[in-house]
Amino acid sequence: MLELNKHEGMSKVKVGVVQMSCTASKQENLEKAIAKVKEAAAKGAQIVCLQELFTSLYFCDVEDYDNFALAESIPGPSTDALSAVAKEAGVVIIASLFEKRAEGLYHNTTAVLDADGSYLGKYRKMHIPDDPAFYEKFYFTPGDLGYKVFKTKFGKIGILICWDQWYPEASRITALMGAEILFYPTAIGWATDQDEETNKDQYNAWQTIQRSHAVANGVPVVSVNRVGFEQDGAMKFWGGSFVANGQGKLLYLASHDKEEIEVVELDLAESDYFRKHWPFLRDRRIETYSPITKRFIDED
Repeated sequence: MLELNKHEGMSKVKVGVVQMSCTASKQENLEKAIAKVKEAAAKGAQIVCLQELFTSLYFCDVEDYDNFALAESIPGPSTDALSAVAKEAGVVIIASLFEKRAEGLYHNTTAVLDADGSYLGKYRKMHIPDDPAFYEKFYFTPGDLGYKVFKTKFGKIGILICWDQWYPEASRITALMGAEILFYPTAIGWATDQDEETNKDQYNAWQTIQRSHAVANGVPVVSVNRVGFEQDGAMKFWGGSFVANGQGKLLYLASHDKEEIEVVELDLAESDYFRKHWPFLRDRRIETYSPITKRFIDED
């Protein structure tokens, strides 16, 4: 018999996925997210994950100094509002925000509020992209808190953010720290002048790499993306949020063009089963891995 997760004496956890579109109004987006968190809680969610930078449009499509005005302290106004909701609804909230750490110092950061409303801490995005229409290095300083796991009322959760999702090293370290679920708030989409075959290939790559993290580590992965047209119609955020179990099996897959709220039950005790039958963690040859710290393995 599998040993049950000791959190609340249960192994079953219900996670809420909130996939939504955003507007130019920060207050409107926050109020909308709060309403959707409450709706997810009413459906039975115990941990609710919001998408990356949910209080605004995805502003990193341009290098504009005015966009720094969107940032706030963490803890701060948004976490205060969400803390009250977490306490009222009895849910853990994962909230991705634009953090102003100090004058001229900003991060892409996710805060975690426990089910009693307490602020558990934050994770600062480690991998920062600089692609066409994703100019994040103009705004964000790479995270300096390391990888993080948060012990919530309903389990130990690991948080990574968007561009982190492409890196197996990040998911592995977070899992090795004891994360029972990996959450990825994210914001990614298609250029609307792109052909459909390229769109499909890009989405499949995005989903596949994250499901591989579930398989490699034997833990569920929850990826929450935004949806809708932004950048004056030049970008379609592709939605496609999903939940996969520790064997990479899709338990939920969202549409590419609709707002959705879904509650998915995960059995955290399955990780023990998967890791016993597919013992990837046990069989790691850790004594051979030191070269991974090199930029590239050559003579220089």
